[in-house]
Amino acid sequence: MAFHVEGLVAIVVFYLAILAVGIWAAWKTKNTGSEGDRSEAIIVGGRDIGLLVGGFTMTATWVGGGYINGTAEAVYVPGYGLAWAQAPIGYSLSLVLGGLFFAKPMRSKGYVTMLDPFQQLYGKRMGGLLFIPALMGEMFWAAAIFSALGATISVIIDINVNISVIISALIATMYTLVGGLYSVAYTDVVQLFCIFLGLWISVPFAMSHPAVTDIGLTAVQQVYQAPWLGSVNSLDIYTWLDNFLLLTLGGIPWQAYFQRVLSSSSATYAQVLSFLAAFGCLVMALPAVLIGAIGASTAWNETEYGVPDPITKKEADMILPIVLQYLCPVYISFFGLGAVSAAVMSSADSSILSASSMFARNIYQLSFRQNASDREIVWVMRITVFLFGASATAMALLASSVYGLWYLSSDLVYIIIFPQLLCVLFIKGTNTYGAIAGYLFGLVLRITGGEPYLYLQPLIYYPGCYLGENNIYIQRFPFKTLAMLTSFFTNIIVSYLAKYLFESGTLPPKLDFLDAVVARYSREHMDKATLVKSDNIVLNELAPVNPRHSLTLSSTFTNKEAFNYVDSSPELSNTEDN
Repeated sequence: MAFHVEGLVAIVVFYLAILAVGIWAAWKTKNTGSEGDRSEAIIVGGRDIGLLVGGFTMTATWVGGGYINGTAEAVYVPGYGLAWAQAPIGYSLSLVLGGLFFAKPMRSKGYVTMLDPFQQLYGKRMGGLLFIPALMGEMFWAAAIFSALGATISVIIDINVNISVIISALIATMYTLVGGLYSVAYTDVVQLFCIFLGLWISVPFAMSHPAVTDIGLTAVQQVYQAPWLGSVNSLDIYTWLDNFLLLTLGGIPWQAYFQRVLSSSSATYAQVLSFLAAFGCLVMALPAVLIGAIGASTAWNETEYGVPDPITKKEADMILPIVLQYLCPVYISFFGLGAVSAAVMSSADSSILSASSMFARNIYQLSFRQNASDREIVWVMRITVFLFGASATAMALLASSVYGLWYLSSDLVYIIIFPQLLCVLFIKGTNTYGAIAGYLFGLVLRITGGEPYLYLQPLIYYPGCYLGENNIYIQRFPFKTLAMLTSFFTNIIVSYLAKYLFESGTLPPKLDFLDAVVARYSREHMDKATLVKSDNIVLNELAPVNPRHSLTLSSTFTNKEAFNYVDSSPELSNTEDN
């Protein structure tokens, strides 16, 4: 494969277009809000994201390099096919469920990040623990994006995949520093147009290539490989269901998603945006599915790609750029590959910004530096962008499959954060003791189940476990869902047990070392500034009850739009001494 100057020019042009939009959006952000809320403007964009831009940016939250490359890969790989390409349906359903049940309560209370309700009810220490799986989830997702982008660039200009991943990650990390959510949102608009035009223009040309057999025939008959529709064997049904639930329910508790929800101009808009994004995810997956089907219907020995085919060369994860490169005319392939590359790059900043936002606000500011200035918080966000970008790059280099990175990115979020989010929003009476117990039980069950993509052998061999490649045992039992349910019910049971033991006098108040039960209901331990009527709790009462810090933390959580929200829940109307 020769070095393609035209391909490099195409990438540079699209990169410059994305960068120009990002700089313009950053300038707009700089002129939004007052001097004292610059960090919040970066995180939630002034809470004035409209329906049009919001719909694009929420769709682009999922539709990035990992989404389109991973879907094409799953459809193309023999033995899997469309039946195992679960991400389009799974993530679309997660957006629908998020809009129906989670968007309104989160946006109505005026939170700034996804971790705010956890720190409100469980305290800053528990918020710090939940930051770990949230961070890992965002990093795995960013790693999938970097991996896809590196694979695409390596096809265009013929350089080593690892080098292209590093260069791409460096570009995306540098770009993220240009601006906050405004940069992400407006570049997402350009991103979706790039994907839509680049892929849909390329599909007809690829489908009409002489080496491509009718995809309707190869969908049900074996021509060059197994039919691309795929199937689910009876032995793999539970694995399929486990993965599908992981994508659907594990796709909800993400800062990248709630960042869009919380930046919406109203709670109703947040719901509508979720539904629009669900439809957008399905539409944007169609060309990726077709390209995967085209790859499975191609006689590669009749193309410039030659033999062996991408499966034998272990380049299945690059099937989308390979199809565009070898089955389309030069001018079409360069446009498509350049557009997809730019689109993938603009997705990376979303995850990195989400991770840095949670760290700067929920960990650095609320846990350690309550008196930190707004300028200091902004600089912390900039520093963590570099650190998290480097971590995502390392993960992209170590994992072998883009689709595998998808599953990894949702694992910890699904098993640990999702049940905690259910409890903090919908289950009255849960407390820090239950949250910690549920966290630990879910984590232990997940780790002991093993992970083939990390070459981690299981410690618990569930029914149906078998020896796979590289002598790694693979679970057929839906142990991830089991771990999630265990975490959920453990939280509830331990919370109510702790509440009963302390309130009945079985355990003395001095043993309530987390101040999660006794101190929460003891007005003597509350700062007078936080004592308000239980039917008029607003967001600035999220402050811990320690008098030395209450004024600072109170102002930290204050949000004008939340003052009109009435929360009649007695469980959420008390603050925690933490």
